[in-house]
Amino acid sequence: MNAPDGDAPEVSALAINVVIPPPLRWRDFRRGEEFELQTLTVRLLPDLSVAVKAYGRPVAGGRGAYVSFAMPDRPELRALVDAAANRAADLWRGNTGLG
Repeated sequence: MNAPDGDAPEVSALAINVVIPPPLRWRDFRRGEEFELQTLTVRLLPDLSVAVKAYGRPVAGGRGAYVSFAMPDRPELRALVDAAANRAADLWRGNTGLG
């Protein structure tokens, strides 16, 4: 994500965290424990492709391990990622700096 200007800082990746609305959440198992996936971490990679990992909490309660899951290829989740990326771009455009 280098800018054409040689004096611009090199940005290696950009990431946003997205809350998964309850109707779109799903459950998955890892190491014998069931998790409800509640957030997505979306990364814009240097080649401008996007990588997504899902994170959640154990259904049985407690903190559990911080374990990533693949996001299922569902149209409504793809739409959530696209909408979140657009919202993040709007927020960055409106930033007021380190004030």
